[in-house]
Amino acid sequence: MKQLRTKEVDELFEAILSLETVDECYKFFEDACTVKEIIDISQRLKAAKMLRSGANYVDVCTGTGMSTATISRVSKCLEYGKGGYDIVIERTAEGGKNEL
Repeated sequence: MKQLRTKEVDELFEAILSLETVDECYKFFEDACTVKEIIDISQRLKAAKMLRSGANYVDVCTGTGMSTATISRVSKCLEYGKGGYDIVIERTAEGGKNEL
């Protein structure tokens, strides 16, 4: 997405990369996002993890409370996206510093 790659978005991502603890992440994201936006993103990550582990849409819908349309979008990203979910899933499964 060419319109996504801007100086401002680069600066946002650099700011996120500068956060060192989960507590710092809470502070930044609670200031920058609505509670719903944070929950939506966390649910999408949970859905991606569930789908990668073999869960079906019904199980993901029950486990996350997400609509099947959103689950379908996450599934399409897992299949045809840039691999971002896979990077995060792999790194957090390894017990990296991002784990609570």
